[in-house]
Amino acid sequence: MPRALMFQGTGSNVGKSMLVAGLCRAARLRGLCVVPFKPQNMSNNAAVTADGGEIGRAQALQALACGLKPHTDMNPVLLKPETDVGSQVIVQGKRLATVKARDYAALKPQLMASVLESFQRLKAGHDLVIVEGAGSPAEVNLRPGDIANMGFAQAADVPVVLVGDIDRGGVIAQVVGTQVVLSPEDAARIRGFVINKFRGDPRLFDDGYAMIEAHTGWRGFGVAPWFADAWKLPAEDALDIATPRRTDGLHVVCLRLSRIANFDDMDPLAQEPGVRLTMLGAGQPIPGDADVVIVPGSKSTIGDLAFLRAQGWDVDLIAHHRRGGHVLGICGGFQMLGRTIADPDGIEGAAGQVPGLGLLEVDTVMTPDKRLTETEAVHAASALPFRGYEIHIGRTEGPDRARPFAHVAGQPEGATSADGRVTGSYLHGMFRDDGFRAAWLAGLGAASQGAGYDATVTRTLDALAGHLEDHLDLDGLLDCAG
Repeated sequence: MPRALMFQGTGSNVGKSMLVAGLCRAARLRGLCVVPFKPQNMSNNAAVTADGGEIGRAQALQALACGLKPHTDMNPVLLKPETDVGSQVIVQGKRLATVKARDYAALKPQLMASVLESFQRLKAGHDLVIVEGAGSPAEVNLRPGDIANMGFAQAADVPVVLVGDIDRGGVIAQVVGTQVVLSPEDAARIRGFVINKFRGDPRLFDDGYAMIEAHTGWRGFGVAPWFADAWKLPAEDALDIATPRRTDGLHVVCLRLSRIANFDDMDPLAQEPGVRLTMLGAGQPIPGDADVVIVPGSKSTIGDLAFLRAQGWDVDLIAHHRRGGHVLGICGGFQMLGRTIADPDGIEGAAGQVPGLGLLEVDTVMTPDKRLTETEAVHAASALPFRGYEIHIGRTEGPDRARPFAHVAGQPEGATSADGRVTGSYLHGMFRDDGFRAAWLAGLGAASQGAGYDATVTRTLDALAGHLEDHLDLDGLLDCAG
């Protein structure tokens, strides 16, 4: 028996990641030792793993749903876009190469071996593997050499359930059309379908549901209504970060860079009732009433610095600081705040040096070695301990390092300007720590009013599992998985 089940979508962003997280939690609550798996993911929102690598943030959330620590086997191939036409390829947690999209196909045969190796290890150590596809199997032009959807499912002999997104409209065509374009062999691997993100009374779709079953011959495993608390879970895409509409509170503005990375830093702030979080898009000026501007992490620091300047945000930041506003740079954002960024080996692109924003008296040199680690630190301003993680290349030095943001193992980390209003740090994940978040907000004149962040995520995963138990045929899905 397979002891695994794969969920593939009729398209991207149909809710597969959240569906898998909820099903992982539901299976765990039923007493199963369950583990998530995604053969290939494309995301700059990565998580550091217990075995010293990195995987997609969505798989880290799914691991939490299973009660497990993230491991590189859960997402053996991670593509991290650096430009519009090229990505860094991470295999089992470590960088393999940077390739252009047109050259990636040549790598796939050797990547499949790593994918199957990771899958077999997970399968051997758990009762059930719940697998998430990427994009859609309907992209049949990508079928030769595929490792993300049907190529993997056939190679690993895993049954598939197709997920359609009714919130987009046209879900009947989504599901039926997918069957039409698939080869008979691939179509035969699909055991049924799930309709996701229904708003209103699911019974209103009974006729449509029956039509899909009649046209495809596939079994329906249920209609999952819209899960209203989804925004309380970490977002996989920066566009999905929920920012509740508030007109008061501390105004925190995060610049949505073109290659924004590890933006899960913003999720805990979005849940603070006393914080008004704005994820600022391209072409939008930094609001004059911003209290704090966060320059987040980036997969391409020099490229995103050029993007930042193209939006006029460099001028806005200087004006914001002159008005008495605060600025926080995290990882790549920290590097951008300095005087210069040098890339002598051309790691991120053409070799050379560019001027930074000049808000911190520090200079950065890009280096080939990547630092990937969970970190315990002590916040310099409040003396509070907190946990975070590092995932970066480059070394940053300069006079403002004499005023560190934090201390790690007794050594200074990050930097602070002489006026105390500009800070930079390589530490991601700091706002997940409730005590640190409260102290940071207090330093800006705001009070933390939110519940414990990790506790909120845990409760939301439990609620999501109950939501899926109520509306999907979980017994039938587990039967398919053997």
